[in-house]
Amino acid sequence: MRTPAGYSETQRAADLRTCRAMLAGGSRSFYAASFLLPRRVRDSATALYAFCRLADDAIDVGEGGAEALAQLYDRLDRAYRGNPIDNAADRAFADVVSRYGVPRALPEALIDGFAWDEAERTYETIDELLGYAARVAGTVGAMMSLLMGRREPDVVARACDLGMAMQLTNIARDVGEDARLGRLYLPRAWLREEGLDPDAWLIKPEFTPEIARIIGRLLAVADDLYTRADAGIARLPPGCRPGITAARLLYAEIGREVERRGWDSISSRAVVSGSRKFGLLFTAMNAIARTPAWREAHMIEASRFLIDAAV
Repeated sequence: MRTPAGYSETQRAADLRTCRAMLAGGSRSFYAASFLLPRRVRDSATALYAFCRLADDAIDVGEGGAEALAQLYDRLDRAYRGNPIDNAADRAFADVVSRYGVPRALPEALIDGFAWDEAERTYETIDELLGYAARVAGTVGAMMSLLMGRREPDVVARACDLGMAMQLTNIARDVGEDARLGRLYLPRAWLREEGLDPDAWLIKPEFTPEIARIIGRLLAVADDLYTRADAGIARLPPGCRPGITAARLLYAEIGREVERRGWDSISSRAVVSGSRKFGLLFTAMNAIARTPAWREAHMIEASRFLIDAAV
């Protein structure tokens, strides 16, 4: 891992401004929470998130396909060789992974998760879905832990828990939107337990009491992961706790909004109001005082390979 040759402070500052502008429009929850992080961590996290955002968009918004995936793996390879493509996010990302010693296996697992999307992989059980969540979001949690100077296995494990919780929340919020694009992330076994045929429902996605129970069940798993993550936040440097708590509260509130709508994320997309976000950010500012004491918990098997890579 090498910092891009000739990467000056002037170029770094300019690239970070570009990355921030990118996230202000496309990753609003992280963007809001990041202002509660120490400047050093905020700048590094901004570069990390911007690269992940562009990588995600290359699959979801671009043409996708094997060629797009090959380009992502090539971009990752170039970043780790200290020769990133001429792009603000790639340059800033290459600098960050070099300075913090981020193992390549972590961002590579993220792109592997995008490959699963491209392959239209389906998930029969919650454990299989957690395997997907570990790749597309647990990876980001693990990398954020390294940016905050924590490599202990139990702390990285809780960071992965937080990332997976956020991904399950996103899935619960976007059930209808995904279904109309022909995607189903809900565990198919859960639909069958409710008497629904997954493929038939995907052809004509409708909100029903059965779907409501499934979405509520998924958010219950997310809530358990959020609770596990709370203890990990207690192990972070004090200055980092408010920002990470803010991200945790903002994402969990999306689930609460889905709940207030009767678990209906088919008819509309749950959105947290600006005033509610402001209140949660205020709550997060007191995170040092309210963060719970450390509690031991088993590692979730889906994220174990990320923890091994990080430490």
